[in-house]
Parts: sequence; structure tokens; C-alpha cells
Amino acid sequence: MRRLSLFLASGLAALATPAHAQQAIPDTIVTGTRIPTPAERVPAAITVITRQEIEERGYQSLAEALVSVPGIRLAPLGGLGAQTTGFVRGNSGRAVLVLLDGVPLNDPAEANGAFNFGNDLLFDVERIEVLRGPTSALYGSAAIGGVINLVTRRAPADRAAQPYGELAGGTQRTLRGGLGVAGTVGTVDYLFSGQSISTEGSNATAPRFERSLGERDGFRGGYGTARLGWTPTEGSRVEALLRWRQTNFGLDSVPQDDPNYSGEDRRYYGQLRGETRLFDGIWTTGLRIAATEDRRTYSNLPDQLSFSSTRDYYRGRRTVLDWGNTVRLPSAGILSDGALGFGVTHTGEESLSRSGGAGFQTLVDASQHSTGGYATLQYRAFERLDLTAGLRHDATTGFTDATTWRVGAVLALPEIASRVRVSAGSGYAAPSLYQRFGVISGFFQGNPELKPERSLGWEVGAETDIPAFGRRAFLTPSFTYFQSRVRDLINFNGGFNTLVNVDRARIHGAELGLTLRPASWFETTAAWTITEAFDDTTDRRLPRRPEHVVSITARLAPLPKLVIAPTVLFTGRSPEGAFASYDNGGNSYAYARSNPAGTVVNLTATWQAFEQATVFLEARNLGNSRYEPANGFVTPGRSLLVGTRFAL
Repeated sequence: MRRLSLFLASGLAALATPAHAQQAIPDTIVTGTRIPTPAERVPAAITVITRQEIEERGYQSLAEALVSVPGIRLAPLGGLGAQTTGFVRGNSGRAVLVLLDGVPLNDPAEANGAFNFGNDLLFDVERIEVLRGPTSALYGSAAIGGVINLVTRRAPADRAAQPYGELAGGTQRTLRGGLGVAGTVGTVDYLFSGQSISTEGSNATAPRFERSLGERDGFRGGYGTARLGWTPTEGSRVEALLRWRQTNFGLDSVPQDDPNYSGEDRRYYGQLRGETRLFDGIWTTGLRIAATEDRRTYSNLPDQLSFSSTRDYYRGRRTVLDWGNTVRLPSAGILSDGALGFGVTHTGEESLSRSGGAGFQTLVDASQHSTGGYATLQYRAFERLDLTAGLRHDATTGFTDATTWRVGAVLALPEIASRVRVSAGSGYAAPSLYQRFGVISGFFQGNPELKPERSLGWEVGAETDIPAFGRRAFLTPSFTYFQSRVRDLINFNGGFNTLVNVDRARIHGAELGLTLRPASWFETTAAWTITEAFDDTTDRRLPRRPEHVVSITARLAPLPKLVIAPTVLFTGRSPEGAFASYDNGGNSYAYARSNPAGTVVNLTATWQAFEQATVFLEARNLGNSRYEPANGFVTPGRSLLVGTRFAL
């Protein structure tokens, strides 16, 4: 804790250094407040990953893009396609909400309601907005640790047709390709894109196990996106979006390989959205209808390790009806840039699943509905202090309602090129359909009376630009201190035959950042996340939440058409629960242990070979690290991919 205090003090000291404000066009985002707002005026820790960064850093998957974001820790059980859990600021995997253009993607059929970060690629994604901290006051259930919003590509307004694509191949017999076309013709715009990938991959089981067979766990995926928009008049728009994904992948049963264990994951997504501006743009109102369906199957056929076979099936459906509004408010004395946001969201969820074998089969066949209403208010005072407040109430069939809130402020200090922010709020995560209605005949019965998990948290942060050597922002230090408490966590009862609200957790930590810009062609950023996450009952660290995670990224452009982007990722020792870690003989430890630390080095290089085409190289795990993000599951081995990307 003394180390944490020392670094926070260093961050505060840095903010006292005089500097000149950067002149830049701010990014405008919606995720932070549900009202379009410049990112620098949102009272929360936000990371925006742009399309340029996705390409220059060679981010192939959503997991790759998020792994270096402060406050996020991913625990993949292998390579592409493997179950990958995300922990945001030490919260559980079910405490992060993932959206696609504002529509929830968390699978209702997943046992804990968590999102799997292992399947989504980024060919059709324009940017990723990551909002950390409790945001249930804006988005409802699951937004305890934060919200991640994938914003898909849009059509160019000045082109009738713009083809774009990529083709790449490399080690592990990897082949990746994508092709798309987008444009605007009169009042109609469109986008169509498709992507496929195939790779032999590497073995998910750690090679240290004596019984490891060394078999590879491959991955195949197909992705398709179609968007059609109509803008009949300025300020009015109707838009339809369809998205499809299917992935097939190999799996393992750690601590041993399982050659015939495989999975298939399909997602169907669609939304129809209309929006218009009324009263000379003062009131913007919009209606959205959306639906998602996830279908997952896991097959384990007989092999030399086992004569048994299983075929697990999961189907989760979600429908969303959302009415959202933004009203621009008049200035009043010291107050300006006022806006009121309000709306109502109705969600229906269904789960149908069958897993396990005869005599011990898990069944879920259930549904639930929820309705939430929210309001958010923001104003700017004295042309430098942004104030926001939000309130939401959610009612779900069969259990206690949830009321959540959020307040925040951002103070701009242009005299010293600094920004200080503070926020606080509450969050909740509703129990999943499995937790409420799952059945294992004779062994387990879900608990329909479960209450939502609830959290209360706050944060304070700041950043500043320090001039030196003729550069106005030679150095940018930043810090965020966060703290939260979570209650009514869901866990098994003493007889392990049902679930109850029994656990509590306390979490605090810091996100420290330092960006160095010594020259126009060189920029590097170091991010250090310190997380202290404890079970409030046992006073033990929560599993798979490392105390230290450090990432170092850089962008070098030594030549006008060449960009080199190295990344170093260090993950410190992390706790593993009892029976969740293994010795080299494959025997589990009956007590909690620590998983060793590990470092992974990646490198991407991009060369603008022609005006409309680039050549790129993506090298992953250059040191062939054997780091295990979850005990027994090893980081994919060294790989190299070479390809070209074009936009005509």
C-alpha cells in the first residue's frame, strides 16, 4: 500500500508543473454519458482505440486490443476461440458489459452471464471505447467494472463506392483475409464486409505437463457485416445493421490434452434504429429495436485418453427495445453546454442449454424480462468545470429492483495544461438465468430468489502535459486511484446444491500512465495497473487478479512511410484458487497458490508501399514466452504474419 501511495504522490507532484495546453481536436464519444461529449470532458477513465491504432498495432482480435488497456486483465484459456474472461479493475468476469453499437453482447446462456473475449475479430470495427468504473446508472446490469463498446465502421460520405480489404498469411498455416465495400449515393449509404481466418494455432495445454501430447488447437472463423442507412433530411436517419459470426476451434481439458475436444460458436446480430432532431436540433430522439442470438456447441469424442463422449449445447437470445433522448439545455449564468438525456430500455432474455452426460446433466430452459428508465444531466460551469449526474431504475421479473446512480466532475486547468476528474457511482449485476433456474437433477437447483450483486465505488484522477525541448507535450503523466466494495456476490451454499448471495469483496488500486514524445516520429506510453482485490470474508486475494500489470507501447516512424509498433506486456503473480493449479505431473493443489509472472513481447510494422496499399508484418510472442495466464493454459507460441491492406 505504501508503494501505491508513493506513486499517487508522484502523480500529484507532476500536476503542479506548469505547461501549455495542447491544441487538438477532441475525440467525441457517446459511451461515457450517453450524450455525445468530448472525451476530455467525461468524468471517467476512458480509453479509445481508433481504427488507425488497430491497424498500426496489428490488433487481430478484441482480446489483443484490450490486453494493454489500463485496468483490464484478460485470462485466456488458449489462443483464438478459447474461453477468455475479462476482469476490469479487479471485478468478476460477469461485471463487465460489452456492447456493439450500444447493444449488449453478453450471452444470456453463459452460466455467469459473462462475455467471452476469445472470438471477436476487428475487421469491421472503427473504434473501441472502454469506460472503466461503475456505470449501471447508464447501462443497467453487469456494468459494475465498466463498459466496452465496439463501434462498427461507417460508410464514407464523399465516395459512391470504396472497396477495402486485406490478405495475410504466416506461421501455423495461418491465412486471414477480408473484403469490404462502402459508400454513399444520394441520401443512402451502405457497407458490406466479410472476413475469414484459418490457423492451426498452438497447443493450449502448457508443455511442462508430463502427459502433454503437443497437439495443436486450431481455429477457423467467418464474419459478415451489412449496414444500410438512409438520411432523408439533415438531422434524421434510419439505419439497419446485420452481423454474423461463426467460429470453430479446438479445446483442451487441462492438465492434459484432449485431441477430440472442439467447439463451435455462432452469433446472429441485428438492429434497426431511427433518429431525428426536433425543434431546430434542441431535442434529439431515437428508437432502436435489436436482437442477438448466440449458439454454442462443445463436442468431446472418444480418444486414447477417454472412451466417454459429450455434446453440450447452449442457445441464448436477447431482444432490446430502446428509446433514447437528448435535450440541449439553455445557458444560465455561469452554466453552459447543458444537456439532459433520458430514455427507457426493455430487454427480454432466453436461455436454453443442455450440458454434461447421463446422470449428471445440466439443464436450463428459462427467460426473464427487464425494464429500465434512466436520466442523465450535464452542464459546464465557469467554462472549465464539467458536471454530470445520472440515475436509473431497473425492474426484472422475479427479483428485487435495482436503483443506481452516478455523479462526476472534470476540471480543466489550461494554465498548467492539466485535467482533474472525480466520480462516484453504484452498479449491479443481475443473476444469470442459469443461476436462477439451472437444474442438475438430484444435485443442484438454481435459486429464483437470488438478489443482484451490488457495488459502490469512486475514483479520482488527473493528467498533465509537460513541455520540454521545444515540444508542448513532451511528457504526459497521468494517474487514477479507484476504490469499490461489492456485496451480495453469488456463490454456492454450504451443501453445494444451490446458490446464495453470501460473499463480499473490497477492491482498490491505481492506474498510472506516462507518455513520452521526444520527437515527431517517436511516441511511447507506459501503463501500470496496481490492483488490490480481496474476498472481504476470508481476506484472501481474488483469483486471477494480479497485483501488477504493466504495458509499454511505442510508435516509431523513422521513415515517412514506415511505422513500427512494439508492445511489451508484463503480468505479475496472480492468485489461483484451490484445485485450480497443477504440478508438472498434472496433479491439482488442494490449496490456493500463486501463478508465476510472465512477459510477452509483440511487434507490428507497417509500410505504405503505395498510396492506397500498405504491407504489414505482425510478430507475436517474439520471445516464445511460456507464460500461463490461467494455470495450465499457456500463451500461444511465437508466430509471424505478413500481409497487405488496401483501400481504393
